[in-house]
Amino acid sequence: MFKLDDKFLEEIGLNDLPAEQKRAFLEQVYASLEERVGARLSEGLTDAQFEEFEGIIDRDVTKVSAWLTAHVPNFQQDPAFVQLQQASNASADDLTLQAEYAATKWLEVNRPNYRDVVAQVMTELRAEITQNRDAILASTQQ
Repeated sequence: MFKLDDKFLEEIGLNDLPAEQKRAFLEQVYASLEERVGARLSEGLTDAQFEEFEGIIDRDVTKVSAWLTAHVPNFQQDPAFVQLQQASNASADDLTLQAEYAATKWLEVNRPNYRDVVAQVMTELRAEITQNRDAILASTQQ
């Protein structure tokens, strides 16, 4: 797994970005990564699958609950859920927590290669940023 932080900026040669621009740049990288991964993962999905996943990531309580009931009825005992709950300090009935868990499980069922897709997109994005490093640094000096 990767983190978008100062170490990431150092690895891609952008640790010299002005401090006030580092956070904005990392947010932009995250948004781009999310958009690109989403586009790749949506390829080949049926309209029903896309709608189902969209409901989960939009935290539609009805869709999250229905999906969990149908696919992981005892999700609160799943070690992955427990770990996510402990990391977030949220209660087991927290909709955001349940939606995050459901989204991960949905991807495991419907797009079992999603981790590979994320890694591939991140590698491509990292290469693109590295290739344009000088231009990025120059634009921050203006």
